[in-house]
Amino acid sequence: MEPPSPPPQDQGRHTQPQLSTTIPSTGTCCKSEGATSFAPPPQTPTSWRDISSPPTYTPNSNTQAIILAPVPQSQKVPTITPPFHFQTPSKKIASPDDIRKFHDSPTSKNFLGFIVALSESIRGHKISDPCHESPTISKIVSVVETLTLWIDEIPPVQQSSRYGNISYRTWHERLTKNSESLMLQFFPDDLRPSTVEIIPYFTDSFGNSSRIDYGTGHETNFAAWFYCLARMGIIKAEDYQALVARAFVKYLDLMRKLQLVYCLEPAGSHGVWGLDDYHFLPFIFGSSQLIDHKYMKPKSIHNDDILENFSSEYIYLSCIGFIKKVKKGPFAEHSPLLDDISGVPTWNKVNSGLLKMYKAEVLEKVPIMQHFLFGWLIK
Repeated sequence: MEPPSPPPQDQGRHTQPQLSTTIPSTGTCCKSEGATSFAPPPQTPTSWRDISSPPTYTPNSNTQAIILAPVPQSQKVPTITPPFHFQTPSKKIASPDDIRKFHDSPTSKNFLGFIVALSESIRGHKISDPCHESPTISKIVSVVETLTLWIDEIPPVQQSSRYGNISYRTWHERLTKNSESLMLQFFPDDLRPSTVEIIPYFTDSFGNSSRIDYGTGHETNFAAWFYCLARMGIIKAEDYQALVARAFVKYLDLMRKLQLVYCLEPAGSHGVWGLDDYHFLPFIFGSSQLIDHKYMKPKSIHNDDILENFSSEYIYLSCIGFIKKVKKGPFAEHSPLLDDISGVPTWNKVNSGLLKMYKAEVLEKVPIMQHFLFGWLIK
């Protein structure tokens, strides 16, 4: 897929996870379709509160460079060996020069190669297809399910603000306090000291508690947490399909519920210039699922019957269905980039193009990567 030009500016075993595009029927969020004391918000991102400056984007002017860039290739993740030197990770990117240094490093290439490997593991597979499910994957799924249950235990409060329900901070505080105990459920004894390094990736995977927002940077932290587990040998290559089809699908459902119940704002959204207000990786994994599908093509996203009947099995379709439910108006107007992508002839081209876009639009953007953490596992 060649990234299209930007539009004008005025535009035990767990139950098989089933991706949901249904908006919760309870809660006080204006997007939840439940009772509320204030009017519904506009469907476009509002201006930001002056808490901490989120990233600001302009339309991508580097489209040709993305088109000509090579397609990222999968790489095997090297596992660590004793002696271990786990450390508290810290931020180290503050300028385009720092970004260039990072992307010239073996770690950067290996991390992106890990994302490609996850994408390849789900190629041609439905979510419900049988796959190797290790006890570790089952534990990770259980952890995400626990986080989802907490949302029901911490309902949103009635407030005048349309975005950023402050109950999210209570949920995030519980996450922070319990993250170590959740993680130690599936860590071997010799790797327990690693929690000092990998917990920050985990707790930053679900949004920012000060701004009450979420975006692709937080999603990348979740992928980085997976990568750290792979570096430590806790996750192995044979786990990758289940990691996407079981654990990541659960994570995606959790994030949708958080977004709707607590009205999380998009962190540095590209607006109509971006792929999605919150996510990127589901489109990569989802397009891989559909490569060489006999009947469903990229243009099939415009068929509502296909979305209704197959969203529970295909991540990409689930994403499109969810967007159509939470955004009003013509799809081509609120999601022009996805609309343009639907004109690409094959899913293989879509997938390769999205991988190149992820590298350029997420991993090479200072406003996103300035928050990324580096320690011993990710240098």
